[in-house]
Amino acid sequence: MTPTPATRSGAGPEEDLLRNAEAHATTRVPVAAPDERVAHLWSRLIGQDYDSAAVVAVCDGPRLVGLAAIERLLRAPSGVTVGSLMDSDPPRVSPDTHQEHVAWTAVEHGEPGIAVVDDGGRFRGLIPSHVLLGVLLEEHDEDMARLGGYLRSTSAARSASTEHVGRRLLHRLPWLLLGLAGALAAAVVVGAFGRQLEEEVLIAYFLPGVVYIAAAVGMQTETLVIRGFSLGVGLRTVAVRELVTGGLLGVAMAGIAFPLVWIGWGRADVAASVSLAMLVASCVATAVALLLPWSLRRLNKDPAFGSGPIATVLQDLLTVTTYFLCALAIVF
Repeated sequence: MTPTPATRSGAGPEEDLLRNAEAHATTRVPVAAPDERVAHLWSRLIGQDYDSAAVVAVCDGPRLVGLAAIERLLRAPSGVTVGSLMDSDPPRVSPDTHQEHVAWTAVEHGEPGIAVVDDGGRFRGLIPSHVLLGVLLEEHDEDMARLGGYLRSTSAARSASTEHVGRRLLHRLPWLLLGLAGALAAAVVVGAFGRQLEEEVLIAYFLPGVVYIAAAVGMQTETLVIRGFSLGVGLRTVAVRELVTGGLLGVAMAGIAFPLVWIGWGRADVAASVSLAMLVASCVATAVALLLPWSLRRLNKDPAFGSGPIATVLQDLLTVTTYFLCALAIVF
């Protein structure tokens, strides 16, 4: 008897919107038992209609035990078993695996298809190579659109390029309002230290530089985290290393800034406050860049779109506050 995989029809167009492995999987593929002879398999395949026949799913009952590439079966003697020709440890993904991670898994292993299995090892379907190629193209499409500042894909980019003025304002104004709110809040913070600025205007010279360094460090971390999310890399994998890296970058920048400011302006206390602010702000910016994409992802929001504007506002506010607190503690 030919084993029967878990009951599931091929993914329809509406399921593709789910953007996970099960949405792209199909059970309309050749399925064989491990002890089935190649000759018997060929006789069964004749006249059948499959979504893909590049790989044979080898199942022991409902459980997947391996995959057999059609090329190996074609050159094998008719009397050997399918199980002797299969890959007993093929790459496999769970039904809820994100589609981009599925596609990269296929690329890394050089497989013509990826098996989808549940926690019990039951075969839920196969994602064919042409579907994987479509996923890669779609994800590339999205990544290129994001680089251009659009929302989801190049189709959205084309629409945004030709849309009327009202919709252009609707798409851009909310983020600018958020930035304006951050600018006003930063003005309030700076105003709170107005008396110190009057006493020592020199500390104002270095504020833009400290803000820039913190923002740059945070942006690097944010880019790595979001890129990792798209490839299935969790926050725990990168969090500690990024926090350490952010701290070390802060130490490096502080170490470079201290002698330059001291020699250039002749004030060791100002140089110390600038250096300390760079160190603390780099660490804070790294933490914000880690937590924001993770929080947006937990809320089912795309971190690539919201993290940048929100992170910029928070990092700038925290950096300005940090800088003046350091100056207050060291210079005054």
